Amino acid sequence: MPDTFEDLKLRLRQFAIDRDWEQFHSPKNMAMALIGEAGELIEHFQWLTEKQSDELPPGKLEEVRLEMADILIYLIRLSDRLGVDLLQAVEDKIVLNERKYPIEKVRGSAKKYTEY
Repeated sequence: MPDTFEDLKLRLRQFAIDRDWEQFHSPKNMAMALIGEAGELIEHFQWLTEKQSDELPPGKLEEVRLEMADILIYLIRLSDRLGVDLLQAVEDKIVLNERKYPIEKVRGSAKKYTEY
């Protein structure tokens, strides 16, 4: 198992290179594959109640876990192809969200920042 996020990115890159898949891993294709995998994840929750979605049986949870892995793999590959430092992007986005959603205004609310 890779020790760092960078190791994981490099392992995924090498996996694609070894199979001559880089030619297919354009940003457009990676983004489309990412959405496809997100759709597969959603299918596992379709028609479940809130309670059922919170208490997945072990077999279903394993399927969901692997779909989540697919999503992360495509997201990492997309970031690698575009040269985006994904960890920095996440940090930057958290900072932006902290400004858009100040605790004193949004605590306990599901409203979008434009609605309060």
